[in-house]
Parts: sequence; C-alpha cells; structure tokens
Amino acid sequence: MEENKIRRNLYRVLRKTGVQKNDIQLEASYHNDLNFDSVDWKIFTFYLEGIFDISVRDEELLNLGSVNDTVKFLKHTA
Repeated sequence: MEENKIRRNLYRVLRKTGVQKNDIQLEASYHNDLNFDSVDWKIFTFYLEGIFDISVRDEELLNLGSVNDTVKFLKHTA
C-alpha cells in the first residue's frame, strides 16, 4: 500500500479515536501530544485493524509511540 493511502486511512482512524484534525502530525506522540489513555488505545486498535484489515498484537502496539511509527509499521504490515 502506498504511503499517501496509509496516511489518509490512519488519519481516519485517529479522527474516529477522537483526535482533533489540527493535532494529527507525523511527529505527534500518542502519549504526550495526543493524550491517549487505555480507552483510546482500544478504540484506535479496533479501527486500525478494521480499516487496514490487519491484526495487531499487544507487543506491536507497545512499539507505536508516534503517528510516524504507525505509518512505518503499516508500510510493512498492510
């Protein structure tokens, strides 16, 4: 899947998680910038798996610290 499509779909996932459009930046940290809590991670994972038709293990989620980390992960997975 090409990076532009990955980014566009990832932004859809983030919007469904409740992230404001202006807050979505590649360098944005889920913890520090987007203030993700455990509920946000569950919603994020649900939509990420659904939109990209993938299954994400808990260990893989731990490696996703920023939006850019997720783009890189999806390039190799989706």
